[in-house]
Amino acid sequence: MAKLIHSMIRVLDEARSIEFYRAAFGLGIAERLDFETFTLLYLSNPESEFELELTVNKGRTEPYAPGDGYGHLAVSVQDVDAEHARLAALGLNPGRIVELDRDGALLARFFFITDPDGYKIEVLQRRGRYK
Repeated sequence: MAKLIHSMIRVLDEARSIEFYRAAFGLGIAERLDFETFTLLYLSNPESEFELELTVNKGRTEPYAPGDGYGHLAVSVQDVDAEHARLAALGLNPGRIVELDRDGALLARFFFITDPDGYKIEVLQRRGRYK
């Protein structure tokens, strides 16, 4: 059976992206692989084996356009209200908290935040299928 191990996004400013993902989600550099024309940064934390791969193409000066096919990354947290407040205090501008009901029952509580390159990240309260 296949196992999901990472998702990759292209970023313009390595330092800015590393700081965002550290401050927002506690991700640190698990490995940095430097090549002639690009750098790969694998970010992770102790909560999961899944990694976020940041690709930095050297010499790139124009921002990337996420396009209309990209949706979002998702992370789960114990307390969505506390996480929202923490991210707001850091000046990271999280969106409003949304409650999604299905068949009259709460399915999910979540908000979105946008990284420095325009990628959306969904922050979900841990419950049900969102562990």
